[in-house]
Amino acid sequence: IIFVRGVIDDDLASTVTAQLLFLESQEPERDIQVYINSPGGSLTAALSIYDAMQYVGPKVGTLCTGLAASGASILLAGGAHGMRLSLPHAQILIHQPFTQGIQGQATDIQIHAQEILRQREQVARIYAKHCSRPLEDVERAMERDFFMTPEQAKEWGLVDLIVDKNPAAVKPTPV
Repeated sequence: IIFVRGVIDDDLASTVTAQLLFLESQEPERDIQVYINSPGGSLTAALSIYDAMQYVGPKVGTLCTGLAASGASILLAGGAHGMRLSLPHAQILIHQPFTQGIQGQATDIQIHAQEILRQREQVARIYAKHCSRPLEDVERAMERDFFMTPEQAKEWGLVDLIVDKNPAAVKPTPV
């Protein structure tokens, strides 16, 4: 089990990536579960974790335990299909990337604008791929903050199942 908790920054990305690689090296055939409760943070750090999740050999399941916002929702969506879970009272948010405090000459501002537009396209393609939705639908949804309940996230294709008990812990009832 790996926890993505709090703001996603480079330190958290390094830790989570190291944990993914370590768990893969210890038991290459065993699934990995990532528990997510995060408001997001650095897009580059979130994409670093996302890429590591896609890179490792084991299937990576995801579980939203509270909030999966911004970059954290990319991680939630990026779990293995059939293994993307949400607890019943979780909240999911997708939106386009944003930046703050760009200063400089007009040319530098233009360069930053082009980069954030590239990032927006990149993020939209990730959601479209994992949610099996047309790119245009994703781009429209990302125009503004788009909050989802677990039911809406399931309908949208971002999660596969809403759970209130750990499926591994449920014991069959004797008949």
